[in-house]
Amino acid sequence: MSKKLTLLEAAVLLVSSTVVFFCKGFLLRSARQARIATTGTGRHNVAPFFCPYMWKVPVTQKPDQCLGEWIDREALAEAMIPLIGQLYRNNNVVSSIYGRSLINQSVIAILKAHRFARHRSSDDSELSVHETFPLLKAMSELKLGAASVDLGKLAFKFRNEGNGRSAEQFVREEMADVVGQQNASARKGTDVVLYGFGRIGRLLARILIEKTGGGDGLRLRAIVVRKGAENDLTKRASLLRRDSVHGSFNGTITIDEENNTITANGNLIQVIYAKNPTEVDYTQYGIKDALLVDNTGVWRDADGLGQHLACPGIDRVVLTAPGKGKLKNIVHGINHNEITADDKIVSAASCTTNAIVPVLKAVNDKFGIINGHVETVHSYTNDQNLIDNFHKGDRRGRSAALNMVITETGAATAAAKALPELAGKLTGNAIRVPTPNVSMAILNLNLEKAATREEMNEYLRYMALHSDLHKQIDFVNSQEVVSTDFVGSRHAGVVDAEATIVQDNRVVLYVWYDNEFGYSCQVVRVMEDMAGVNPPAFPR
Repeated sequence: MSKKLTLLEAAVLLVSSTVVFFCKGFLLRSARQARIATTGTGRHNVAPFFCPYMWKVPVTQKPDQCLGEWIDREALAEAMIPLIGQLYRNNNVVSSIYGRSLINQSVIAILKAHRFARHRSSDDSELSVHETFPLLKAMSELKLGAASVDLGKLAFKFRNEGNGRSAEQFVREEMADVVGQQNASARKGTDVVLYGFGRIGRLLARILIEKTGGGDGLRLRAIVVRKGAENDLTKRASLLRRDSVHGSFNGTITIDEENNTITANGNLIQVIYAKNPTEVDYTQYGIKDALLVDNTGVWRDADGLGQHLACPGIDRVVLTAPGKGKLKNIVHGINHNEITADDKIVSAASCTTNAIVPVLKAVNDKFGIINGHVETVHSYTNDQNLIDNFHKGDRRGRSAALNMVITETGAATAAAKALPELAGKLTGNAIRVPTPNVSMAILNLNLEKAATREEMNEYLRYMALHSDLHKQIDFVNSQEVVSTDFVGSRHAGVVDAEATIVQDNRVVLYVWYDNEFGYSCQVVRVMEDMAGVNPPAFPR
């Protein structure tokens, strides 16, 4: 039976409805008014990912409030895109958020990078586009010279150390070394030749093309391969365009069969056919003083790789495999400072060595390593057979797609070349498994100094965030991650905190690594050092 409203109840209902209406209008207007026009002032209203004030808003209004704030963040992220692009092309300024590049990214990708930053901040706080946009806008107005800028770290530093300064004032002081330095460098870029175009060669090509910017860094000029068929050029371009593991190429690719070239995002790449290094005169293609990257692994000592230096147009060589003899094996972040102007040939070591050495150094520096064992669970490679067939190596002749295969690894021994203090302390073995990419290194270490699980994880998290090894070591603390989550990781290795085991002076660490892409990023870092392409990084 229906109940009639009393005069008092009717009045209360009318007032409640009016409040709801005005709250909705006020909140949506407030979200929209916080957009681009008001964010360049240095005042930054932090808009967290989750809707604020939800506890103050009637239940029926939460969806509208969330949508309004999402639209607001979309608008700011959209406004960031041209600024990021202009800084990249005109100033050679590379913008990122905690290692995630913002170059050529979509609105959603930029917002995801901001959301991701909560895992990287020292206090797990959110990062808002309302904080980063004013800083980016200020950067775009200061005629900056070449630089690498982590907007996430810069925003958190502004939040904690801004001391009432405007965004423009803070950026001007923080980046004083490059303010007004646009076009100050007469640098024309370093020519790069990829000798070999397999898995690593094609990923190096993707990274180099992605980092072309204004053209005053590393510039991919040629690839050298053996001709495989009449339609070889088409097939090479297709393999660059499509990848079953890493996805489609981010850009456009065209071929010119008459001139035997591939054009990728404006990079004209000469395809040269040769059976050995001595056949090529690179100067006839306009290539000079080039850095050549040998991806074949056929020659691994100074004499073999020295054949490249005898070719006109080649100045230096990087090997993407462990070097033999007296070649320097460089793990970037660890011993890259050993590269001198006199070094004509260096090795970038192996993917596993690059993955484990930064973590080993971090642990050894704080806790001391007495000895240990490194077991790698490694994805299969081209060296193995698809089905059972003859192979000169033990067990590797058996089907890679159907078996786990125990094999050897030289990573433990090679680690000592980058970290001499670990010489004779490590053993190693490997298990090849039926996955195409992403591997894991299990570090079983006996320490001089005892630690707790929490202490070990917190220390490695700090090293991933704030140390000089932040490009090499990443850190994940999730119970749900699996190997495919690390495809495309740009770090040498990723410590899985949930898997860490500590018992007194013994620790077991699990380190994921993209043995293709993560390693390729390390190779490019070595290349940049060889070529002298080292823009200053901010914040300091």
